[in-house]
Amino acid sequence: MNLADRLHHAAGRLGGRAVLTLDGAALTYGALDELSARLAGLLLRRGIGRGDRVAVMLPNVPEFGVVYYGVLRAGAVVVPLDPLLKRREIAAYLGDCGARLLLAWHAFAETAEAGTAGTAADCFFVVPGELPRLLRAVSPERVPARTHADDTAVLHYTSGTTGRPKGVELTHANLAGNAEAVARMHALGVDDVVLGALPLYHTYGQTCSLNATVHAGARLTLLPRFEAGRALEVIRRDGVTVFQGVPTMFIALLDHPGVSDLSMLRVCTSGGAALPLDVLRAYETRAGCRIVEGYGLSETSPVAAANRGGPGRRPGSIGRPIRGVEMRVVGEDGRELPRGEIGEIVVRGPNVMKGYWNDPAATAEALRDGWFHTGDLGRVDDDGFFFLVDRRRDVIIRGGYTVYPREVEEVLYEHPAVRQAAVLGVPHPELGEEVAAVVAVRAPVSGEELRAFVRERVAAYKYPRRITFVAELPTSPTGKILRRELCQLTAPLRR
Repeated sequence: MNLADRLHHAAGRLGGRAVLTLDGAALTYGALDELSARLAGLLLRRGIGRGDRVAVMLPNVPEFGVVYYGVLRAGAVVVPLDPLLKRREIAAYLGDCGARLLLAWHAFAETAEAGTAGTAADCFFVVPGELPRLLRAVSPERVPARTHADDTAVLHYTSGTTGRPKGVELTHANLAGNAEAVARMHALGVDDVVLGALPLYHTYGQTCSLNATVHAGARLTLLPRFEAGRALEVIRRDGVTVFQGVPTMFIALLDHPGVSDLSMLRVCTSGGAALPLDVLRAYETRAGCRIVEGYGLSETSPVAAANRGGPGRRPGSIGRPIRGVEMRVVGEDGRELPRGEIGEIVVRGPNVMKGYWNDPAATAEALRDGWFHTGDLGRVDDDGFFFLVDRRRDVIIRGGYTVYPREVEEVLYEHPAVRQAAVLGVPHPELGEEVAAVVAVRAPVSGEELRAFVRERVAAYKYPRRITFVAELPTSPTGKILRRELCQLTAPLRR
């Protein structure tokens, strides 16, 4: 079993249809299959084969698909890297995984070359127009390498929003099964056009956009960098029917003056971070489209649970587990808690990772008792819908009282001036922790006004005593708030 088989089979049915487009450029299924087969031939000629790690540092361009499926086709392991990484970060990742090669976009050549210096990896630059010419001289590997279902296909490094990034080993079976589940759940078909706004180097973009699109025989129209006005233009120009995004994208679109009727979108999904309920409701009333939330982590390939459209949707919930996946809410002792009680969400199923790269202790800790322990706190209602409460490590204990940041953030988002909000605990000499908020606004508002607004709506110990205003909250490309950077922003409050 090889994940690249999906492309190979799709090309046999849909050879002349476009699979990847970027403005005026297009790659058909047949061309993508052929170019990836030749890239696999190039890798094999360089002595790279089954199990070797190949780092890929490309933006959302059609060449990403060529490289991604080419590496898989050779039986090697894809190590996707953010193209905006700096020299030191690149060197750390390459050194950790022992990559043999870094395939980097030409625009990042200087940084990529500096990052490979002192590592075992060679550097190869991907230049648009030149790559097909180069590959024409290479014999193609028509049949993808024979790999086992449990062989590692992709080595994803976690975002490291709270600590040292870990390499997540996802197998061919993990990724193929999750892509199939997404395509089936959203009824993706050959007439669908998916907006490729999610970064393809992240598991969310790879599984839900790239691999699910190929599985369904649909088309992925790429957006190298998300900008609200540009996204609206592409949605309307290309007849996009499926928009998969993160909360920061949906918030940016709402703030754009050009947003109006988006009823042409058949499927709208949000993941990567919790979507404020106020944003979800605004899309229904202002844009005429519904957003369904999903849930998952890199370690779950990534989708573990999702809302469905129509009666299978419950606003504010992350939905139910997808087919073949089990989820529970457990206490400190690992036992399942009664419905409605808050505990840690654990996951079991074919989507759960093989383990953390070269980290048996972390793997054993995360996969104990046969379940993947997410570190997320949640609850499940009587109908089996799961609700995400917060990350365990983000919970604030103020004077012995428990404060869940997301609950306070939801209230802040209800204020019309608030565009982004994050709540965290800062050290306090008597209380242990104090509640603080970091806020980006769309209209003038004072800290005292926001404090009063929240104080009227939550218990007295929950409202933020301290509020810091910023132009933008620091977020990862998948919309997760970078908590470490928030701590730096609130550092003056600690003194």
